[in-house]
Formats: sequence, structure tokens, C-alpha cells
Amino acid sequence: MATVTLYGKPACHLCDQVRAELEHLRSKAPFVLEEIDVSLDPTLERDYGERIPVVAVDGDELCEYELDASARERLLARVAGS
Repeated sequence: MATVTLYGKPACHLCDQVRAELEHLRSKAPFVLEEIDVSLDPTLERDYGERIPVVAVDGDELCEYELDASARERLLARVAGS
């Protein structure tokens, strides 16, 4: 089963929107959803802080800022092939 990672932080409305979209997509194609709070790690904050939310599938970055239609299609294709 594929692992989808959401890099974000608390009080981030874009992160909340992407999380809700990912939860909806899980009903179409199962995957493990892992959330990482980048504010807890200085290295992650440096790498992702200005780009959140960032979504990765099995370690490969898929998108940042939003989960648009193209990113949703790529995500579903990746998790379905796992």
C-alpha cells in the first residue's frame, strides 16, 4: 500500500484543505496517510516551511501549495499501482 505524506503545520488553512482532499481520495483508492508537522524540526522547516502544504507519494514530491486536478490524477494513478 502506498504512503502519502502531507508536510504541513498547525493553523495552516491550505494544509487543512489538502488534508480534507486527501481524506476524500482515500475513499476512492486506499493509501496510508502520514502527516508531518514541519514546525517541529528546523531542517524540515527550512526545506518545506515556505512551500507547505507539500504532498509526497512514497517519498516522491507530488505537489506543493494545492492538490489540483492534475496532482489528484497522478496521486490516484500512483496509489492504484502500488
